[in-house]
Amino acid sequence: MSSFAERCGQHDAARAAACEQVLRAVHEQRLQRVRVAWCDLHGALRGKTLTPAALPAALADGIGLVGTLLLKDTSDRTAFRVFDPALQARLPGFAGASNLQLLPDPHSFAVLPWAEGTGWLRGQPWFTDATPVPQDSRRVLQRALRALHDAGYGLRCGLEVEFHIYRITDDRVDPRQAAWPGEPPALALLHPGYNLLAEAWADLADEALTVVHRTADGLGLPLRSLEIELGPSQVEAVFGVMDALDAADAMVRFRSGVRQALRRAGYYASFVCRPPFPHVMASGWHLHQSLVRRADGANAFTDAAAPLSATGRHYLAGLLAHARGATVLGTPTINGFGRFRPHALAPMAARWGHDNRGAMLRVIGAPGDAAARIENRIGEPAANPYLYLASQVIAGLDGLQRALVPPPPTDDPYADVVDGAPDRLPATLTEGLQALQDDAVLVEGLGAAFVDVFVEAKRSEIARHAAAEDPAAWERREYFSRV
Repeated sequence: MSSFAERCGQHDAARAAACEQVLRAVHEQRLQRVRVAWCDLHGALRGKTLTPAALPAALADGIGLVGTLLLKDTSDRTAFRVFDPALQARLPGFAGASNLQLLPDPHSFAVLPWAEGTGWLRGQPWFTDATPVPQDSRRVLQRALRALHDAGYGLRCGLEVEFHIYRITDDRVDPRQAAWPGEPPALALLHPGYNLLAEAWADLADEALTVVHRTADGLGLPLRSLEIELGPSQVEAVFGVMDALDAADAMVRFRSGVRQALRRAGYYASFVCRPPFPHVMASGWHLHQSLVRRADGANAFTDAAAPLSATGRHYLAGLLAHARGATVLGTPTINGFGRFRPHALAPMAARWGHDNRGAMLRVIGAPGDAAARIENRIGEPAANPYLYLASQVIAGLDGLQRALVPPPPTDDPYADVVDGAPDRLPATLTEGLQALQDDAVLVEGLGAAFVDVFVEAKRSEIARHAAAEDPAAWERREYFSRV
């Protein structure tokens, strides 16, 4: 009888060899446990921890996983009535809180640098009949990249991620004050801020940043620099260029690994856009991107006579054309929309400029520059990387296929940004969801079944925020205590 991996069409000689290597490494390194994790709708890793004895069967046949995990909102509440018989027609395969199968990828195996005796594998959910789950966010990006591949291109990405690190002063949890979600620990600043790239502040943060560096290095991530950002306790991580799927995988693992490793060392890392403290500086996630031609591997954005080639301009125009609908995939939280303010180095309109950090799209490079690229500044660090990147691929590919032409660049990205302006970005999560639903190209590229789940989960989030007696406390527990 064939294995589940074979029925999914995922098992071949290369995978068989990789499975043997994983089992051998677990034995030789005397690992005591192996985590099998996948990325949920909101960009967080979830999974199960296996004993070495259970690993061979899991590699062959997967691990049972309750399907409601793909239907959760940010508080971990299931956004659908899974015991309503009518759900089967709307979401086939999820009625009755039925099982999915989480199939590990042996090629992703790593030993966690902060957790002694612990291995790690990335998993992907499948329906029990061995068919793909369209609501899986990593699969959404894989599908978009296949379409880009068929058009003759690949996507390369560089990540610049701002986040905050605090020192924990009291990590005790009083059971009598437990809530859903609960409160974060008591914290102190890592550095006082307002001294951008200050070497003295870098020295204050050295212990925590050393943990970050060792974690990224131990996970094999191409971290290039760790920098002091402007806000109190705010830092930035800059990564080297990666293929798009590798970049999304790296972001998911970096966030999860850094939070875990720092927590063990007495620090608290948060990728929330705006932590709940006075004078906080919002964090962004700036996504650098360029296309490479499959035929020769060259940067398709490079042009000898212009900062951006005709291919690059079509791609840029696609990003602009679908910016309103894509906003909610780069900034998917109520908290994150507070970042879009005038002259805050965050965009408010779908505009582009040459090396202009106020524009949504910043074109970087001179004529003939082999590293010519587009930086999208719409993202917050809490975004699901697979969805953020998928939105770029789908929008940019539409620009290529229709040969769209961008408007002239802006020198004043905050001028005349008023409600109702055609290039005004959504100002709230509610508005962002509607813009996504109104964008037929994005809905088709992401998949209607996925968009249905994403919108429903986000509406649950919005409704609970609107009903909260203390919205600030709600954001503190909902976002800051978990992201």
